Amino acid sequence: MLTAMKNDHKKFCFTRWFNRSQWIFPIISMIVAFGIWAISSAWPANASFFDLFSGGIQVIQLSNLSDRQEIDLGRQMNQQILQTQFHLINDSVITQYVNRVGQHLVSYSQRPNIPYHFQVVKDKQINAFATTGGYVYVTTALLAAADNEAQLASVLGHEMGHIAARHVIKQMKQQAIESGIVSAVGLNKNTAVNLGVQLALNLPGSRQHEFEADHKGLFTFTKAGYDASAMPAFMQKLVNSSSVPAFLSTHPATPDRIRTLNQLITENHLSNGSLGLGNTNYKATIRSRLNS
Repeated sequence: MLTAMKNDHKKFCFTRWFNRSQWIFPIISMIVAFGIWAISSAWPANASFFDLFSGGIQVIQLSNLSDRQEIDLGRQMNQQILQTQFHLINDSVITQYVNRVGQHLVSYSQRPNIPYHFQVVKDKQINAFATTGGYVYVTTALLAAADNEAQLASVLGHEMGHIAARHVIKQMKQQAIESGIVSAVGLNKNTAVNLGVQLALNLPGSRQHEFEADHKGLFTFTKAGYDASAMPAFMQKLVNSSSVPAFLSTHPATPDRIRTLNQLITENHLSNGSLGLGNTNYKATIRSRLNS
């Protein structure tokens, strides 16, 4: 009987402890879950894009890609774009001119420590876009539409603003979640590349992203010595054209962007740089070769 009483006492103590301590278990579960997540997401910064996707990448890791991983991702996107979407212009003079303007902007950008590739693709549509990891594209039609180097620089600066803010990476994460294309093991390499290309070429940028790229681009190309007015002026010219370019019609209302840019220029007393305003050299180097 004494043994039975001792056993009953032990059961009572355990039950009382268990009831009082039930609130501990959810906390313990959360700590364990967080530990598992932390271990699974702690990829080394020097891991390549291929290493990262060898077993699938969790969507949350897209926000933590190192520069090297992002550059690898951009390189894969670039290969697909040039294999399936566009062809590079076969004119070294134009290519070198655009690259020279772009590289001049790099040291004034928010991410000067990654390699940039400024490429001219043959297309009759006025367009410019960027993927990730330093890859920027302008079409031959856009080069023909620009009046001078400063207007070209304003477009390149805007696209570099997208890269600086990692907008494509952020859109990839959001789109992957919304589309439900993430498997149990994560997002595989081919899906990630295809998604990034689709976002860069086809889907409109969000209002917030476009205004942010305008802001970053404006300060980048004015610091480089170009006239701040070239950016809103080129936008206004394209809006007034008989056929508004697709990349403007799918973006936030251009008049709002122009108004915001002019406000930024006034409020920040941005200098009226003289670099690239003359159109003689631009016409001789760019337009004449495009029309030949």
